Amino acid sequence: MKIYFAWSIRWWRDDRKLYLQIIEHLKQYGTVLTEHIADPDLNFDISDKEIYDADVAWLKNSDLIVAEITQTSLWVGYELGIAESLDKPILCLYNKNSWKRPSAMISGNSKIQLIMHEWIDDVKNHLDTYFKMI
Repeated sequence: MKIYFAWSIRWWRDDRKLYLQIIEHLKQYGTVLTEHIADPDLNFDISDKEIYDADVAWLKNSDLIVAEITQTSLWVGYELGIAESLDKPILCLYNKNSWKRPSAMISGNSKIQLIMHEWIDDVKNHLDTYFKMI
């Protein structure tokens, strides 16, 4: 299985540990196409067009999109819109202890499965349950 994992790059430093743990857990179920973006030494010295083209290619090539959406990100929202237009299964993770609420465009969308979590163990348990069902 090819998994596209999306998260807020802007908030990378704040939630780095969580994102790395999610990526490691997802790897037991398939290839995480975006795993390299979690590398703190990654050089983003490529053009915006190259970034866009690569992301769209990974979205098209993926079997499943998993997104951690607790931190607001225009980029992640745009990726989810593309994924929905490609009719890809979408699983969103959201920390229910956040002072914010998930976007109604996510929580109100019947094509997106929204999982509320508190801790990384919750995320792992929900992911395990999800992958057993598919």
